[in-house]
Amino acid sequence: MSELHWKTAVTKIQPNQITIRGYKLDELMGRISFAQMVYLLFKGELPTEATGKLIEAILVSSVDHGTTPPSALSAVTVASTGAPLNASVAAGILAISSYHGGAIEECMRILLKAREVMYEQNVPAAEAALSIITGYRERGQRISGFGHRLHTNDPRTQKLFALARSSELSGVFIELARAIETQMEETLGKKLPINVDGAIAALLCEMEFDPVFANAFFMIARVPGLVSHIYEEITRYKPMRKIHPTDVEYDGPEDRTF
Repeated sequence: MSELHWKTAVTKIQPNQITIRGYKLDELMGRISFAQMVYLLFKGELPTEATGKLIEAILVSSVDHGTTPPSALSAVTVASTGAPLNASVAAGILAISSYHGGAIEECMRILLKAREVMYEQNVPAAEAALSIITGYRERGQRISGFGHRLHTNDPRTQKLFALARSSELSGVFIELARAIETQMEETLGKKLPINVDGAIAALLCEMEFDPVFANAFFMIARVPGLVSHIYEEITRYKPMRKIHPTDVEYDGPEDRTF
């Protein structure tokens, strides 16, 4: 056997057959959602229906947040140069990093550390949360997943937590996130509500995902939004225009109900 020989446990390709994690792809088509397929690829097993719906909600929650985030601005700027779709999308994805999208991973690690404190020291969630907050304040670090430049009560957070409760997937990590939110308000004297990144972090921890996957969920979710902005850029505006980062006005459909 060649020293270059290697193995994969993800996909098996044979003549007239594609197998993902042991399941024939054509048998999954039309039977599971895209979110369930993502879970299968990442975790190696199919999720329950409730878990699949929660993954779907996470992806929908992060699909877009307007034209001002760095990923959207990067994508439309590159699109304005005449770059092809793949290059424009890539520019947007490359803008997703520690301070844009990366809050999910960091918050997951915070919540995992809080659970460790809670269990190892046999203390309630509030005390574990206070311990985490104290450590971050002493190091001069910001606690990711809390507070938002625009939303004082992020509607996506409330919806995700409600879906988690109805799916019976609400557990210790959501409890810890709530505890950190409460303790920060009491300690700092200002309310820093759990934002969508913090909510997603809590849910991914509840589903026992490795924090390494955090940015993946954000990137997968954000691609359709980026494509929409790129398409609008190349069909609505002249190339190489000056793009102001905040002076933008919405002129799409008025508010409508589902």
